[in-house]
Amino acid sequence: PCMIKLPQTDACIMRPELCMAHEGVSRDMLWAENNCLKPHYVYLAVSSGLKVGVTRESQIPIRWIDQGAIKGIILAKTPNRNTAGRIEVSLKQHFSDKTNWRNMLANKIDRSIDLVIEKENAIEVLDMEFEEFVSDSDNIIEINYPVQDYPEKVKSIGFDKYPEIIKTLKGIKGQYLIFNDDTVLNIRKHTGYNITIKTN
Repeated sequence: PCMIKLPQTDACIMRPELCMAHEGVSRDMLWAENNCLKPHYVYLAVSSGLKVGVTRESQIPIRWIDQGAIKGIILAKTPNRNTAGRIEVSLKQHFSDKTNWRNMLANKIDRSIDLVIEKENAIEVLDMEFEEFVSDSDNIIEINYPVQDYPEKVKSIGFDKYPEIIKTLKGIKGQYLIFNDDTVLNIRKHTGYNITIKTN
């Protein structure tokens, strides 16, 4: 029932271009007013490689930290989720919207990417109808993570297969906990789980 009733599980959560709240159509208009109808950013970020993404204005730089990005830049600011989503769709022909999480966690990152130049490249291929939303700011936010050692070969683990995990935490990057034996735990994946943490 949650998948067909809750606004948080609507199709536009994964595909912002499908959002209809700006036309008064939503599973919950009050929720939409506080989420879909707030200003949104289209951004470029470097997590493993270069990616384009969309998030609410209030989620910068939280969204980048969540994705494990080392730096990000605002490309456009829009009045709602739908417009941001349509900009992202138009740019997906030229920029990836995915993060290679294994490379991100192994710290295999293309640090040569110049976000200001990539922003200029994005503006050149952007549909003219979206030009008014382009941000004048070229401010780049850089992010560092508390990681002692990065894994050489990333192995994902989870509480469904390992109900008790006894390891040494070596770092946190994005939504992942990195342990001493090159295993990683996607903590966001376990939202709703009841977890007890014990330390020595």
